[in-house]
Amino acid sequence: MKSIVLSLVHRQKDAQREAGFTLMELLIVISIMLILMLIAIPNMLNLKSQANETSAIQSLHAIYEAELQYQTNYPANGYACSLPALGGDSSSGPPTPQAAQLLQHDLASGQKSGYSFNIVNCTKTTVNNQDMYTSYEAVGVPQAVGKTGHRGFCIDMTGEIKYDPLGGTNCTQALQ
Repeated sequence: MKSIVLSLVHRQKDAQREAGFTLMELLIVISIMLILMLIAIPNMLNLKSQANETSAIQSLHAIYEAELQYQTNYPANGYACSLPALGGDSSSGPPTPQAAQLLQHDLASGQKSGYSFNIVNCTKTTVNNQDMYTSYEAVGVPQAVGKTGHRGFCIDMTGEIKYDPLGGTNCTQALQ
């Protein structure tokens, strides 16, 4: 009889143990999850900024191609010295030198994928009383250095992309 009572007591204790987790077990699991999150979140943010940088490089290539096409379509103007001149809405009529419809709207607005774009350092000459831009530099800089991107990028009429490791427009290092 004594063994039956002990057996029932052990079964009751086993049932209590199987009913749930102890507070210590839950705290250990939560702390492990927090450690994994602390490791994963910075890596995920770094991947996002790398994706933004890749998008910025592709956007500068698009600006370069649009500039070449603009120069071909409007030789008297030379290059465009503003992104809106390369952009424009096709529903507003045919392309013009002020809205050539060569860039997507978001890039022509100067903001895309965490980067800000602009055309700077334009060299203007006057030929037959007409202003002609003979050179330009397109730049893309992170909207928040270290968050949306780490490096700033530049391209000019030669088509070579250079970067500034500090996220600005002092592009001195060639992109490999």
